[in-house]
Amino acid sequence: MADHQKQPVLALHWGVKQSFRGYVAMMGGVTEAGGGVEIAADGGFTFATAPDSDLAVGPDGSLSGQGRFLGEVRFEAHGGMLKVFLADPMLEIGASGASLTVADSAARTRRVEIARLDLAAMTTGDVGNVVIPTALSIDGSFLLGDHYPPTTALDPVRLILT
Repeated sequence: MADHQKQPVLALHWGVKQSFRGYVAMMGGVTEAGGGVEIAADGGFTFATAPDSDLAVGPDGSLSGQGRFLGEVRFEAHGGMLKVFLADPMLEIGASGASLTVADSAARTRRVEIARLDLAAMTTGDVGNVVIPTALSIDGSFLLGDHYPPTTALDPVRLILT
């Protein structure tokens, strides 16, 4: 691929928050992935790119477009008292920054900003993939059961490039 071309994003890898996944497991809860989401060896989730996604990384490392990804992850613990559903993540790049939104129910009728992305701290990880630190948003705090305050660091977003 020539240097002047943008690299399309093939997939999104995100673990939500390692300590949250660990808590669900420690409480005898379940974590399930569906819709093509793969659970990686590190416990994170890999979401495939949707056909209408146009997120790409430019030769200068900047992101452009909108990343749409497919699949769902469900966490449940405490006999159903803790239920978190995250589906079809979308990475949105705008003039005021970048955010990660998710559909918060199986009906997929409402999108919620779960995290803000720190593009200034974005780095290139292994095999040229892009790593972006994330912090919990206000709505994301409620979505995760109000266990973490807003701005809590979450697992970084990893964009897998083609």
